[in-house]
Amino acid sequence: MLKDSDRRLLRHLQADPAIPMAELGELCATSAGAVARRLDKLAAQGVLRGQHAIIDWTALGYSVEVSLRVTLDKTSARAFDEFLDQARTIQEVIELQTFLGRVDVRLSVIARDMSHYQHIYRTKILTLPHISDIEALMHVATIKTAQALPL
Repeated sequence: MLKDSDRRLLRHLQADPAIPMAELGELCATSAGAVARRLDKLAAQGVLRGQHAIIDWTALGYSVEVSLRVTLDKTSARAFDEFLDQARTIQEVIELQTFLGRVDVRLSVIARDMSHYQHIYRTKILTLPHISDIEALMHVATIKTAQALPL
């Protein structure tokens, strides 16, 4: 269970991950050293898994995002493992999720344009093992995306 001071610390860190330790300490009414120790402890406990740079891939010329829902042929005991191992190697796959239900896996694929997407789809996606069915959903707009937790 998190202490209130830890929640306050994480709230400020979520709002501004690049905040200097001294400023974070001021906001949390403690020293920068105490903040660093708390963050180290939260990381050791697995609560804080690191800080990441979020890159806007559209600013880098990737204007197409497609969500692929994949159903696997599960007659092979290693179907999931083999599919996931190979799907992980495709650089244009920016997200990979597994599910229980009719859809087994969802891949989020980015491309520069539709021609580039078609190339990725034909040469990389369709060569993945154990695909039984695949449905493509073209991304239109992101309405909400949040990593922050309500602390």
